[in-house]
Amino acid sequence: MEQLNTIKELINQGDVVEAIQLLDEYLANVPANRDEAFYLRGNAYRKQGNWQQALNNYQYAIDLNPESPAREAHRMVMDILNFFNKDMYNQ
Repeated sequence: MEQLNTIKELINQGDVVEAIQLLDEYLANVPANRDEAFYLRGNAYRKQGNWQQALNNYQYAIDLNPESPAREAHRMVMDILNFFNKDMYNQ
């Protein structure tokens, strides 16, 4: 859990590349708290502007834990994407 707190702090500080690398290692080696790790990796990808990877990771977290905060994060990303892309439907 301490490792995830360190990664969360990296994301908050904007060091998302290192956070993603550490989360990749965490997910490959640690069976515990995988839903939180996917949620954090989704947050890191969102900060990079990589919306698809963010949504994918949020969905992995939701699949593991339907009560994950990833559910709300997924909804918010979809709202953002729908807002910015709504003009595509009106052309």
